[in-house]
Amino acid sequence: MTSSDTQYDLVISNGRVMDPESGLDDIRNVGINGGTIQAITAEELQGRQTIDAGGLIVAPGFIDLHSHGQLQENYELQAKDGVTTALELEAGAADIDEFYDERGDKAAINYGASVGHIPVRMKVMGAPEGLLPVGDAAHRAATEGEIAEMTSLIERGLQRGAIAVGFGLQYTPGASRWEALEMFRVAAKYGASCHVHIRGMGDGEPMNSYVAVEEVIAASAITGAAGHVVHLNSSGIRAVPHLLQMIGGAQSRGIDVTTECYPYTAALTGIESAIFDEGWQDILGIDHGNLEWTLTGERLTASTFAEFREIGGMVIIHMMPDDTVQMAVASPLTAIASDGFMLNGKGHPRSSGTYTRVLGVYVREKKALSLMEALRKMALMPAQRLESLTPAMKNKGRVRVGADADLAIFDPSRVLDMATYLEPTKQPEGMVHVIVNGVPVVEDGQLQVGATPGRAVRAPFN
Repeated sequence: MTSSDTQYDLVISNGRVMDPESGLDDIRNVGINGGTIQAITAEELQGRQTIDAGGLIVAPGFIDLHSHGQLQENYELQAKDGVTTALELEAGAADIDEFYDERGDKAAINYGASVGHIPVRMKVMGAPEGLLPVGDAAHRAATEGEIAEMTSLIERGLQRGAIAVGFGLQYTPGASRWEALEMFRVAAKYGASCHVHIRGMGDGEPMNSYVAVEEVIAASAITGAAGHVVHLNSSGIRAVPHLLQMIGGAQSRGIDVTTECYPYTAALTGIESAIFDEGWQDILGIDHGNLEWTLTGERLTASTFAEFREIGGMVIIHMMPDDTVQMAVASPLTAIASDGFMLNGKGHPRSSGTYTRVLGVYVREKKALSLMEALRKMALMPAQRLESLTPAMKNKGRVRVGADADLAIFDPSRVLDMATYLEPTKQPEGMVHVIVNGVPVVEDGQLQVGATPGRAVRAPFN
């Protein structure tokens, strides 16, 4: 029986199939059965459902290594941006079983999490629940007993299928370098990568992003755990060119350290967090007027900063030069990851437009990188970062027979992010179809409300 005699669940016909692993870039028909790609051929295919992708790119669905918004609101926004797998690897979760049990088979896209040093530290120190630590959980040095308890919880998370270990060292300035190193040792024992929000920012002395990246490289060299520096653009700010050189140098000497970035010049975080401890203006090279309150869009003053820091909430930080962001996006060393978080329609446009912005602005308009290179950075590189611990990732980030049928199908001539800082949930243009495990979640540009084909991405239990 030939492929043309088979009846497929779904056929994607006449699309320009681009696979960053094999380099395939040609018109093909794609046959999908049981959530898996079963045929890629120039022959005509028969399907119970057919999507005509004439004039469109058929690419592997994008894999977001850094997605804080692990709720349906965020999954649906990311689906419209071409994301088929969203992973919470920086902050992570303290209880991995609870994380996966809460989502079950109710997500629009695939999901997964690391076991996170931040939530584990908060649990050990009795901090109130929340995304970011305050008080002792942020600022107090841990006792040897508390460090031992943290390593035990990190190990438990890895035994229960966490796909990495997450760190937010800038949010936990009380955590010693020894404490972080002990967590790296546990990660190394299980072959897990360490996804690190580094301890320092920018290029000012004495604590800056150079020293902070050195900490990750050193911890990887000492323990053997893979290191991954998150959002290099926002942690490095003006130091990005030098940090890329440092990471490239470490790689050339056999140290397994990688990085990621997002394509925006503003960051977002909690105003109550340690990032805004005394001295933040000098470290970031900005002042109150560079801060934007997400709930109202207003720029802050010294007075409103003090008021909002007391109550807590999300603030956008306008601080990164255009040229360093473009350098990070174009670098062959960086994966693309959103660092997205949206709650009740309030947040940062990176939650809705990271991937279409790379395609529309940096590939088509600025020609900073090729389309195939962008697909490698948005799909294949993230899968490769995780696949040694999580074999399921070997079937994501590719368009090949046997791979999961996670696909982003878009018009290269008009794909573009539309979300802004004032309207962060606006849907991108040109992302025409998005397929998750063989099921259309976006069809003809429309979100298929109620479609929940997303599945857990989880490492084997130990």
